[in-house]
Amino acid sequence: MSDALIVLVVLASGTFLLKSAGPLLLGERRLPNAVQTVVDLLPAALLASLAAVSTPGDGRTLVFDARVVGLVVAGVALWRRASFVLVIVLASAATALSRIVM
Repeated sequence: MSDALIVLVVLASGTFLLKSAGPLLLGERRLPNAVQTVVDLLPAALLASLAAVSTPGDGRTLVFDARVVGLVVAGVALWRRASFVLVIVLASAATALSRIVM
């Protein structure tokens, strides 16, 4: 068995265990409101931080290119409370158009 396959199996197993731990441990009980609020906001915060860190860089330096245009358009669309699908379409279109122009 290769190292990559072992890593894949371990990560898949860990993901399955983590996802099943909540329903198994909580049963029918609900999380407290404060915890549920954090859980609801966490995916958006993680995605935003990932986009903010990975978009304007190439590993060692800051690069402001078409990706930044798409990120700004997505931010404005989210600020205007657009749906998630519309945000993705607008950001993709802005990035593609700016790559064509540049």
